[in-house]
Amino acid sequence: MAKKNKPYTSALHENKGIKPPEMLSANSAKTIRKNRQKQPSVTDLVSGIIAGNITALSRAITLVESTNTTHTQKANAIITACLPYANKSIRIGITGVPGVGKSTFIEAFGSYLTQLDKKVAVLAVDPSSSLSRGSILGDKTRMEDLVKDTNAFIRPSPSGSSLGGVARKTRETIILCEAAGFNTIIIETVGVGQSETAVHSMVDFFLLLKLAGAGDELQGIKRGIIEMADAIVINKADGDNIKAAKTAKLEFNRALHLYPSKNSGWSPKVTLCSALKQEGITDVWQMITAYVDTTNASHYFEANRNSQNKFWLLQTIEDRLKSNFYNADKVKAELQTQIKLVETGKTTPFAAAEYLLAL
Repeated sequence: MAKKNKPYTSALHENKGIKPPEMLSANSAKTIRKNRQKQPSVTDLVSGIIAGNITALSRAITLVESTNTTHTQKANAIITACLPYANKSIRIGITGVPGVGKSTFIEAFGSYLTQLDKKVAVLAVDPSSSLSRGSILGDKTRMEDLVKDTNAFIRPSPSGSSLGGVARKTRETIILCEAAGFNTIIIETVGVGQSETAVHSMVDFFLLLKLAGAGDELQGIKRGIIEMADAIVINKADGDNIKAAKTAKLEFNRALHLYPSKNSGWSPKVTLCSALKQEGITDVWQMITAYVDTTNASHYFEANRNSQNKFWLLQTIEDRLKSNFYNADKVKAELQTQIKLVETGKTTPFAAAEYLLAL
């Protein structure tokens, strides 16, 4: 007996959605949809953040990261209201080349801190796709244990084209996280060699993760990054790699003696760690607490934060002036004309710049 052919169904065909239960009236369903779309007020978000509500914190950070003018005004109001509750944390910057094990280290380190009853916020700056502008690595998927920890908060942000690959609003996000009660803020950089300066200017302690036997122990190109580091942690010091890790530790200790003394009065340390086996994590935390004690005693800790605030004030002014200039209608209309004149040798770059600035 021949089978009847099934009616053709397009691959784009959509099945009907699940019917709402009969007990849910049309008005109730409409109310639920309306509540979901309703944006909470500044007062609601601020009270939620201060109470430690993660949803409120996440929504506020989204506003901070938005380029929408309305959102920016709302975000500024939230930040101002949260300021009295901020600045009660230790801010730690962690950097290192891709593959050094930053995410594994941060998960092990963060889990250790939450066991000490610390509240840990991880602001992970993901590399951005040059096409979609979205995050590539997705730290929440790479820190699957820490993300489940009720005392931890992980917020990945695409780096975009901002200063050195650091998310444009990381500074403001730090304030919100501190207001929400997180007393340990960890900022993970992309680790491409450009974001370190920006991260160094927004943290209290700067930690550089290294690998043994990577061939870059004393390369001059790493000089700037090593100069900024308050500690060098050689990760993956386990198994057959222990001997190489110990040799690298000696090399870095020798190298650090060649650098000038820090204004903080702190002498950078080198230590070994295996994030995978959770070994050496305690030593890293003890080193950080020793740094905080030293810099608090010398009043450098507070002075450094004040200096950072000044730096970011001037940086923000520069960014805003640059943005306003390129978005000015007269400049937009004349910029391409001046570029063509420069390309054809009819004017100089300096004369063209003077003309555009005069507009």
